[in-house]
Amino acid sequence: MQTLSNIPRPLLLVLAILYAAAMVVYSGSWAHYIREQTVARLGIDFERDEAKRQTLVTGVASDTPAQRAGFRVGDDILAVNQRPLATMNPFYDAVSRGQPGDVVTFAVRRPGAPAPIDLRAILAPVPLRPTSPPAQRLAMELLFSYQLPFVVVGLAVLFLRLDNRDAWLLALMFGGFTAGSPLLIVEPLIHPALRGFAFAYMVAARGMFPAVFYYFFATFPVSSPIDRRAPWLKSLVLTAAAVIVIPLSLWTLVDSGSRPLILAEELSPHWTAAIMALYFFGVTGLGLVSLIVNRLSAPRTEARRKIRVILWGMLLGVGPFLAMSGISVYSHTEYWNFPFWIWVPTALTLCLVPIAFAYAVVKHRVLEIPVLLKRSVRYVLVQRGFIVLLFVIAAVTIAVFTRIFSQFLPAGSNLGMGLSAVFGIFLVWTSAPLVKHVTGQIDRAFFRSAYDARQILEDLASKSRTVTSRSELAGLLEQRLQQALQPVFQVLYLENNRGRLEVEHGKVAPGLETLSGDMPLLATLAERGDPFELPPPKSGDGEPFSMFLGMGAECLVPILGRQTGLAGLLVLGGRLSEEPYSGEDRRLLASAASQAGVALENIGLAEKMAERMEAERRSQQEMEIARQVQSKLLPQKMPPLRTLDYAGECIQARAVGGDYYDFLDLGPGRVGFVLADIAGKGISAALLMANLQANLRSQYAVALENLRQLLESVNRLFYESTEPSKYATLFFATYDDSTRCLRYVNCGHNPPVLLHREGKIQRLAGTATVLGLFESWQCSVAQVQLEAGDLLVMFTDGITEAMDANNAEFGEARLLETLQVNQALQPRELLSTLLHAVQKFSGAEQSDDLTLVVARGR
Repeated sequence: MQTLSNIPRPLLLVLAILYAAAMVVYSGSWAHYIREQTVARLGIDFERDEAKRQTLVTGVASDTPAQRAGFRVGDDILAVNQRPLATMNPFYDAVSRGQPGDVVTFAVRRPGAPAPIDLRAILAPVPLRPTSPPAQRLAMELLFSYQLPFVVVGLAVLFLRLDNRDAWLLALMFGGFTAGSPLLIVEPLIHPALRGFAFAYMVAARGMFPAVFYYFFATFPVSSPIDRRAPWLKSLVLTAAAVIVIPLSLWTLVDSGSRPLILAEELSPHWTAAIMALYFFGVTGLGLVSLIVNRLSAPRTEARRKIRVILWGMLLGVGPFLAMSGISVYSHTEYWNFPFWIWVPTALTLCLVPIAFAYAVVKHRVLEIPVLLKRSVRYVLVQRGFIVLLFVIAAVTIAVFTRIFSQFLPAGSNLGMGLSAVFGIFLVWTSAPLVKHVTGQIDRAFFRSAYDARQILEDLASKSRTVTSRSELAGLLEQRLQQALQPVFQVLYLENNRGRLEVEHGKVAPGLETLSGDMPLLATLAERGDPFELPPPKSGDGEPFSMFLGMGAECLVPILGRQTGLAGLLVLGGRLSEEPYSGEDRRLLASAASQAGVALENIGLAEKMAERMEAERRSQQEMEIARQVQSKLLPQKMPPLRTLDYAGECIQARAVGGDYYDFLDLGPGRVGFVLADIAGKGISAALLMANLQANLRSQYAVALENLRQLLESVNRLFYESTEPSKYATLFFATYDDSTRCLRYVNCGHNPPVLLHREGKIQRLAGTATVLGLFESWQCSVAQVQLEAGDLLVMFTDGITEAMDANNAEFGEARLLETLQVNQALQPRELLSTLLHAVQKFSGAEQSDDLTLVVARGR
C-alpha cells in the first residue's frame, strides 16, 4: 500500500474536502442544468468566430421576436443589454436564461450602415416540444444521474483512506468520468457564477483523466509489467498532461466559459487533433492493457482475485464508450448526435465501473475498506463504552461516599458537598494512570498504524543479533509481532537436527508438533520465499494448506536459511481487529523472518563453532572454524542474469579477514553486487565483516526501491555496534537485466574500473564517505549502462597495494594493463588470471586479502 505519509494529514483533509466540494458541485450542476430547457425564444441562427469575437446572424425565423425587432441575415451582434459580446456569456444570460416577456436590447453592426444599430426584442415563449416515449424518458433520467455512483464510490474511498495514494488516484479518475458529460450542451443555461468553474473543472478532470487512469492501473494493486519495465512513463505522461491542462483550465476559469477551448481548437494546427486523440485513446488503452496484463501475471493470488472484478467492470463499462468515442472522432460527429438507442445505452454502461469497484471493495476487500468501517465503529463503541463505564463507577462511588459521611455531619451542612468534591478530585487524580493505560491498550488493539511499526522492526533487528538460543529468539519474535500485528495466535516451527520442523513456540493440534522436511508443502513455501496469505478454505488453492486452515491460520511466513531451505516457519492466525494482512504487514513479516533467519544461522554457526572449539581446544582449529564460518557468509549461489556474466573470489591473507563480497537476489533479472573492506585484519575484522553482512542481508530487499535508505540504515546500525575507530569501505550496486542499468553507491571504496568494449576506461568514483565513522551520514546514487562487451572489475585495495620484494606496489596501472591484455577472457578465467598476476608479482608473502568481482555484458 502506497501512503502519503510525507504530507500532513490536516492538509490532506483540506484538499479532500475541496476536491469533494468541486466534484459534488460540478456533478450536481450538470445533473440540474441538463434537465433544464430554454423557455424563451428570440428566433435567430448565428455563427460565432471566437478569434475575431464576431457573432454573425445566419438566419431569422418568421413571426419571431427577432423578425419583429428587425434582425437581418449578416448582422453582427456587438452587445446584449449594453454588455459587449467579447464572449457569448451576455447572450446566454439575457436570451438562453431569459423568460418570456423579457425585453432584450442589442447593438448590431449592419453591412452598409455607418454606425451600430440598436434593436429591441421582447422574448416569446418556446413552442411546446413533443413528448418522448416513457422508456426514452426513463433512460434519459438514468443517464442524467450517471455521475452519482462515481461521486459516491470515489469520495467514500477517498475519505476512508485519506493517506492512501491509490485512494486519491481512484477519486481523481472517477472525477474524470464525471467530467465526461457534454458540458457545451448546457453552457447557455448554467448560472454565470458557476460557468467558469464548471468549464475549469471539466478541462482539468477530463484532460488529466487518461494520465491518471494509466497511473492508477499501472500500479494498482501491484506494479504491472509495463510499469516495471518503464517506471518513468507514468510520471512523464502525468507531468506532460498537467503542463498543458492546468493553464488551459485556469484560462477557462478566468474567461468564465468555453471560449478558450474553442479558440484553442480554431488556432491550433490540424495535427494537434491527432496528438490529442492519441493521448486520450492511447494512454487510456495503455491503462487497460496494464490492467489486463496484471490480471494474467500478478504474482499473488490475492491480487489477481481483486483485479478480476475490476477488469470486467472496466472492459464492459469503458470499452463500449471508448469505441463510440473513437467513431465520433473519426467521423467528426459528436456522439450525442448518434441515434438514441446507440449512444444512451453505451454511455450508461459507464456506471458499471463504480459498481464494479464498489463490489470489489465490499466483496474482495480492495483497499480493506469494509474492515476499516467495521473496526472504526467497534473502536468508537469500545472507547466510548469504557468512558461511560468510568463515569458510572465514579458517580456511584461518590454517591456512596457522600451518603456514608452525611450521616456524621449536621443536617443542612455544606461540608458533605465539599468533602464529596474533594473525594471526586482525588478519585480522578488516582485513576488517571489507569485511564491512560486502558485507552492506550484500546488504541493499540484497534489502530496499529498509530504506532511506529518501523521502530518495532528496528528493535527486533537490533535485539535479534544478541540472542543466544532458539527459545530466546522465539520469545522475542512472539513479543514484537504480537505488539505490531495483534494476531489471534502464533506458532513458530524451527528446524531440528534431524531436518524436521518442530514446534518451538505455540500450541497445535496433536499430530502437528513436527513436520517432515521433505513435505511438498514445505518445498512450496521455501520456493515462495515471501509471507503467504492463505486462500479461503473453499478455494482450489487451499487444498495443500488444509492442515493450517484447520487450525485457523491466515498467514504463513517461511524463515529461510542461506541454502534457501526452510530453517523455520511462522504460522499466524487472523488479527484481533479482523483486518487482513496488508502489503505493509507482509513486508514487516518478511523482514522479521529475514532477521530470524540470520539469527538462527548465527546461533547454528555459533553452536557448531562452540562444539568444535570444545572438541579440539586448539587455536588453529578455532581459526579453521572461523574461516569456514566466514566462507559461508560469502555467496553460495549466483542468481542468473540474461545480459551479464559475472564471477567473484576472495583469497584471505589469514584464516579469516575483513574483505567481503556478495551477490544478492533482488528478484528475476535483478542482482545486487556488494564489495566491502573492513578496516583492520584478523578475527576483529572478520567479526565486523559478519556484522556488516548481517545488516545488509537483513534489509537488502529495499535496495531496488530506495538504495539510499538501505545504506543509511546500514551505516547507522554499523556505527552503533562498532568502536569509534572502526569503519568499512563499501561498493554497492544493483543491476537490472531489462535496462542494463547499474545503479551504485561507492562509500569510500577503490573506484571499480569499467572498460568499455571500444577501449574507453571509466572509474566509478566515490559517492559517499566510509561506513561506520559518522552517525549522520548521507550518500548519492549514480548509474551507468553495461552494454554487450563492456567489462566491469571491482576490487579491494589488497589487489592494487600488493607489494613485491622491493616494496613496489602492483598498482592500478598494472591492473589495467593486465585487464586490457586479457580482455577477451570470460569472467571466471579473467578473474583467475588477475589473481595469478597479483600473486606472482608479490611472491609468496600475501599481506592483505585479495578480493575481485568481474562482470561482462553479453
